[in-house]
Amino acid sequence: MTGLAVSPTVIRQAAPALWQDYFQLMKPRVMSLVVFTGLTGLICAHRPMHPFLAMVAILCIAVGAGASASLNMWFDADIDARMRRTRGRPVPSGKVQGADALGLGITLSLFSVGLMGMAVNWLAAFLLAFTILFYAVVYTMWLKRSTPQNIVIGGLAGALPPAIGWAAAAGSTPLNAWLMVLIIFMWTPPHFWALSLYTSEDYGAAGVPMMPVVKGPKSTRLQILIYSLLFVPVAILPAFTGLGGHAYLAIAAGGGLVFLVLAWRLFKSRAGEQISDARTDDGLYGVKADARAARNMFAFSILYLFSLFAALLAEHAFRWSPA
Repeated sequence: MTGLAVSPTVIRQAAPALWQDYFQLMKPRVMSLVVFTGLTGLICAHRPMHPFLAMVAILCIAVGAGASASLNMWFDADIDARMRRTRGRPVPSGKVQGADALGLGITLSLFSVGLMGMAVNWLAAFLLAFTILFYAVVYTMWLKRSTPQNIVIGGLAGALPPAIGWAAAAGSTPLNAWLMVLIIFMWTPPHFWALSLYTSEDYGAAGVPMMPVVKGPKSTRLQILIYSLLFVPVAILPAFTGLGGHAYLAIAAGGGLVFLVLAWRLFKSRAGEQISDARTDDGLYGVKADARAARNMFAFSILYLFSLFAALLAEHAFRWSPA
């Protein structure tokens, strides 16, 4: 079954959709991270930009993220309906019809890319269009259902907002812009694989070939450790390219050490071995003892990425950075 034809036995029919349901289609929590990293890229470019145009650029990035999410929820409604974590989303719960989610995604995509191009510049618009297409088509429609490397390759879509923000301000994307992209790209596998270790029962039931489902939890824990060892030096690198300053170096190095300790503890744990008994009813972070190493890794990874970009944003906004 694909997102093109969702069985009526899977998706419940409910009352007419409210505006809140359409807002949830755009994954506001994910959108907030996209906006934050895009804004960081824009500020780090250090190019004079009219405040109104800067707000337009950030709006376009936010709307583009919402468009990607809406298209994802349209196509993945069959998968979402089978997963405990996602079955309450607007389409599988019947709050929004699949056709409406598709229409919203297309409309927001055209609006965000068109406005970015006409009001800001076409390089930023091209990168935004590429991001939407990569997430909606390459990741959602192809990689997610076909390979355990879905998160690795598909992570490029979530990594591009800093480059979009930089391009919006400067009309170009130098090495430091792509270094910010690389940080998010390398962060994505250990972040999502840690989550998948205690939600793999969901992925297995939905037929999604996430790493723990295909390769097993032991292999997944090893790959998380390997990616963590590669990611932390990349996270520290901006301190030596002029992008980050002393505050950034302290946060990147100190947080990176904690990141590696948590990755090692996860590697040595048995997280993912007892998937049928991993979670409680206390939400995404409610797990039982055997899965806590994976939960801790997942939770800290969010804090670490936020801290890295917050440090860059503060340093460049207040001119603390050498760049």
